[in-house]
Amino acid sequence: MREDGFQRREGGVGMRYEFRVTGLVSPALAEAFPELEREPVPQQTLFRGAVTDEAHLFGLLTRFQDLGLSIEEMRRLPE
Repeated sequence: MREDGFQRREGGVGMRYEFRVTGLVSPALAEAFPELEREPVPQQTLFRGAVTDEAHLFGLLTRFQDLGLSIEEMRRLPE
């Protein structure tokens, strides 16, 4: 495990995360997150995908904020 808590796995993938966003995010807006899968659920949108390191995680959080998307929950998924 690295100092930042991220473990490098085969293929360079770090950890998988899920971001639960308020409201339904359109496919066009979801294109801002090509590394994440989008799943619309009632009154929310789930984004899931691999986060390679802490810088990538903070970059995703900044992108959500810059696009005016409100994260209700963020969690690391079991491996």
